[in-house]
Amino acid sequence: MKLSMKRISPGRMILKPASFHMAFEKLRKAKFICLLLFPLLACSSGKKEHPEDKLTEADLVAKHHDTTVLEAHTMAALDTGKLEKRLIDAGLVNIQELLPEVKVALKYSTEDNFFGKDVYGELSRCYMQPEVGEMLKNAYRELKSRHPDLTFLVYDAVRPQSVQQILWDELDKPDSIKPLYVADPQKGSLHNFGVAVDLTLAYAGSGEPLDMGTGYDFFGYAAYPDREEEMLASGKISEEQVANRKILREVMLAAGFSGIGSEWWHFNAYSRKVAGEKFDIVK
Repeated sequence: MKLSMKRISPGRMILKPASFHMAFEKLRKAKFICLLLFPLLACSSGKKEHPEDKLTEADLVAKHHDTTVLEAHTMAALDTGKLEKRLIDAGLVNIQELLPEVKVALKYSTEDNFFGKDVYGELSRCYMQPEVGEMLKNAYRELKSRHPDLTFLVYDAVRPQSVQQILWDELDKPDSIKPLYVADPQKGSLHNFGVAVDLTLAYAGSGEPLDMGTGYDFFGYAAYPDREEEMLASGKISEEQVANRKILREVMLAAGFSGIGSEWWHFNAYSRKVAGEKFDIVK
């Protein structure tokens, strides 16, 4: 048969039976070729890109760093859980369970300390021996009776011997003078027994600390209670700052604590001898 067409009307044509068969064969072959080529075209020009395909080498390094940091934080959280469990197992009490009104800001859970290191990880609760907690309660009652608008802001209390060792090892000083800055972990400090507390005064509403003349962990005469008159005379600290320190000292001493000559923030519940007789070092 040969292909022929019959004009029906302008712009319209119809295929005769023989012609229809040949046209259908051509269309079928054309469709087969398209189906054959489509996967190849899709592979070459329509490939789905992985998000990391567009990352530069620097991007990948940064991403790896972020993942490493995240893993480190996760490990720190796990270690913190173990540390806190050790404190609880040692019979220590959470200060804020005894005194919910007291503020806590653990300086060794930050880098805002003399060593510039976070050695507590994610730990945010502060612990001490139960007897010392009762003494702190008495000091707090004394404070509220004199200054209802104030509260305590606790920076540190128990410090496990393992953490004390880290501080000792990290201190960039000769071993002979290290005890001037941090207690020898082999002998143990009163913090290691859970009978010492570092704290300041703060406004009960805002939690803002009062001005004491120096920050926490300041090593210098301006932080020495024993040198206050000298520092006051030389203009290193002010009358208001000394007055604030005296409020803290008076309420702590009234509750049976004793201060030390070189740190306005540090108070002991017992002597080293008594602490050793009553308690074990917290590991």
